[in-house]
Amino acid sequence: MSGQRPYIAAVIIPTGIGAQVGGYAGDALPVVRVMAQVVDGLITHPNVVNGAMLYWPLERVWYVEGYALDRMAAGDWGLQPVQQNRVGVVLDQAIEPDLQLRHLQVMQAAQATLGLPIVGYGVTDAPLGVGLKTADSGATWGTLANPESLLRAVAQLKERYQVTAVAVVARFPDQGDAAVMSYRQGQGVDPLAGAEAVISHLVVRTFQLPCAHAPALRPLPLDPRVAPPAAAEELGYTFLPSVLVGLSRAPAYVNRRGQGGLWTEQVDAVVVPATACGGQAVLHWAQQGKLIIAVRENTSRMRVPPAALGIQAVQVDSYLEAVGVLAAHRAGVDWQWCGRRQRP
Repeated sequence: MSGQRPYIAAVIIPTGIGAQVGGYAGDALPVVRVMAQVVDGLITHPNVVNGAMLYWPLERVWYVEGYALDRMAAGDWGLQPVQQNRVGVVLDQAIEPDLQLRHLQVMQAAQATLGLPIVGYGVTDAPLGVGLKTADSGATWGTLANPESLLRAVAQLKERYQVTAVAVVARFPDQGDAAVMSYRQGQGVDPLAGAEAVISHLVVRTFQLPCAHAPALRPLPLDPRVAPPAAAEELGYTFLPSVLVGLSRAPAYVNRRGQGGLWTEQVDAVVVPATACGGQAVLHWAQQGKLIIAVRENTSRMRVPPAALGIQAVQVDSYLEAVGVLAAHRAGVDWQWCGRRQRP
C-alpha cells in the first residue's frame, strides 16, 4: 500500500457556448470515459454526459449540476456518494398530452428495463414559459415566465414522495430557424442549453437536491445532413433517459464537514476548454492552486483564456494529451519530462 489518497479530477465544459467537444448531447462522453480510467474519481456536470436517449454507466464519475459544482469548488458544499436516489420528475403543464405520454413511458421504461427508482412525478400548476435568448457572443441563455410554479412542483414531490433527486421536463419552443439547422449540421451553438442551466440552477439553489433538465420538443423532420455529434438528439421523442440514469446515483450535496463526502480540498486537477476559463468553479480551483489543464482543440464562442485571468494553466492541444498530463500528475511525474522536448 502506497498510502496515497484517491486522485480526483474535474472535467468542465460550460453549456451553451458552442464548444467543439461537449457542445452537443453527450458528445464529450468518449472524453469522460477515457479520463475516468486514469483517475480514481471524475467530477463533471450533466450536460457533458447527457446523451438524450444514449448514456453510459460511469462508475467513477460524479454527476454534479453546475450550480452545485460552483458551490463545491468554493468549499461551501461537499459531495456525498449514494447507493440509490429516489428520483422524481416534474413535467411542464405546457407539454401536450401526447408528448407528456411519451415522457411517462420513458419513466415506465426506466423502471421496468433499467430498474431505476423513479418514485413519482408531478405536473406544474402553470406553464413554465421558457424563453430562449442569445448573447452578443453567440452563447445561449434563457428565462422562465413562471419559476414559482416549478418550485411548487418540486416542493410537492419532496413532500409526497421524499425525492432525493429531481428531473425537470419543460416544454421548449419548437425550433426551425437557420440557427437550429446549422447546429444540426455540426455548427453553431445549442439553442436550448443556456435555458436548461437556468432551470436546474434554480432547483439546486432552492432545494439543495441533484437536478438535471430534459427539454420536451416536437421531433424535427428527418435530415440526412445531420452531423454525428448532433445525431443523439434525433433518435426519438425525448431527452429524458440519460437524465434519469445520471440522477439515479448522483451524489447528494452536504454543507457540513462532519457529514463526510468529497470536498474541494480533495480535487487534484481540472480540465477545461482553453477559451472558457471564466467560470466560478475554475476560478475557485485556480485560486486554490489546483492543476488547471486548458485544452486548445475545444474552441468555443467564449474568449476567456487562462492568461487573461492570471491563471497558471498547462495548455495542451487535445483531450488525449490532457489524459496524459493527468496520468503523469497522478503518478507524481513532471509531465514535461515525458517527451523529447525537455526543459533546459
